[in-house]
Amino acid sequence: MIVLASASPRRQELLRNAGIPFTVQPADINETPFAGESPRDCAERLALEKAVAVFRSRPQGYVLGADTIVVVDDAILGKPRDAADAGRMLRILSGRTHAVITGVCLVGKKVVSGEWLMGTNAARIEDPGLRIASETTLVTMSSLSADEIRDYVATGEPMDKAGAYAIQGIASRWIPRIEGDYSNVVGLPVALVYSMLLDRGAI
Repeated sequence: MIVLASASPRRQELLRNAGIPFTVQPADINETPFAGESPRDCAERLALEKAVAVFRSRPQGYVLGADTIVVVDDAILGKPRDAADAGRMLRILSGRTHAVITGVCLVGKKVVSGEWLMGTNAARIEDPGLRIASETTLVTMSSLSADEIRDYVATGEPMDKAGAYAIQGIASRWIPRIEGDYSNVVGLPVALVYSMLLDRGAI
């Protein structure tokens, strides 16, 4: 059984559309980046922490953790705190190309003797059941007017999205070009996940 350690409806829809069976058990972790941590390391670490947190209570299955961040000028844009923060992020992204990085971690059921050292980005695993990877997609956003940003934030769509926008939603009108995996921007690099699941024998 594959357990998705995420409450994201977008990740769930992507897995369903790909025909990958799963159940859901969200992870509750602190998603604050570490000081000096690179964006890729941050995304992969958070994916790992989510997977391990759920694996502790579901050790007989395979747990999939994921974390998506938006990066511009080496600054990480997570989910906005409020409407003002969403507007700030959209002003930063307006008229520019940014990176979307999703870290993915798969913990397999044979990993029963591993020790996760919380907060150190380290794990001791005796069985090669741990898989960590990430996908990066470049996204170009058109220039947004103040009115467009205000009206978009008022829809509520940005509020639970990294970078304060949903490429599959209203914001699609402002995304003329991407370079890389589209599903990665939605929240889960499906081709990468499928490859990891096959490699581990989870499907």
